Amino acid sequence: MGLPISPPPPAPAGLLDRCAAERVTGALRGPHGSLYLVDGAVYCVEDTTAPGLDIRLVAAGKVPPQGWEYAVERAGPHQGAAQFLVSEGWLTQSELEICHLAALLDAAFFALPLPPESTSFTPGTAHWLGVVRPISAIALQQATARRRALLDRLRPWAAVDSSPVVPVRPGTSAPTTSRQRRLLDRADGRHTPYELARLLGQSVFATLLDVRRLAAAGMVQLPTAPTALPRRRPGACLDGQPAPAAEDPAPTWQLPVPDLLDTAGPDIALLVRLRTALEENL
Repeated sequence: MGLPISPPPPAPAGLLDRCAAERVTGALRGPHGSLYLVDGAVYCVEDTTAPGLDIRLVAAGKVPPQGWEYAVERAGPHQGAAQFLVSEGWLTQSELEICHLAALLDAAFFALPLPPESTSFTPGTAHWLGVVRPISAIALQQATARRRALLDRLRPWAAVDSSPVVPVRPGTSAPTTSRQRRLLDRADGRHTPYELARLLGQSVFATLLDVRRLAAAGMVQLPTAPTALPRRRPGACLDGQPAPAAEDPAPTWQLPVPDLLDTAGPDIALLVRLRTALEENL
């Protein structure tokens, strides 16, 4: 089970913005995850929902299952396991940065926002993974807001978020992406989108988005209501009055706009575009 997806209410500058303005180094620990900062920029995000860098690299075949544990063991607390993999020739720097950015954005989607009343800051705390490529707090929050907006456009199909994914086998299938086809191939009616994302080693956000799109296209079953009201003939009403007009049907699905990160940093923007193009094969 994952966390419920709902857009955060608008708020004034929060803890993350203040930490960025003061260029602090340390860890912000909230109820749904932790953000690690260096000079006010976020370089690592930890949460229990999104698959971490290790799961992604193993699932992509970039690192064997024992390779990650070996890297963590040999790297030590100062070098960082991620850079150790590069120095030993397991990964290129570009592969590491793209995959790390994808994991960071995915984890931030669930870790943010940080409620002030239940968030603490520990100065000087570093993450064992090491610094790969920090991202500004503003760019990170912009990316998270865009992702929430994409999911909100498909809110009529939000019921599939926490239910087992049950594919519908129509006579003629609607067009699908390679990532959606992998998702449908792995869906067995027992695993939720969160569990499928971990099994496939891919973004939970992208998996939720795909499952909602597939549900909108009629390729994934919507969960049935726990109880159903008794049927009545059209126009009938229990008190003898005319029945109220039927509610408007669910809005017709439209393809959301691409998830692009709006940031002035050209390096980060390039990485995000590369991540968007290559995420299906990483």
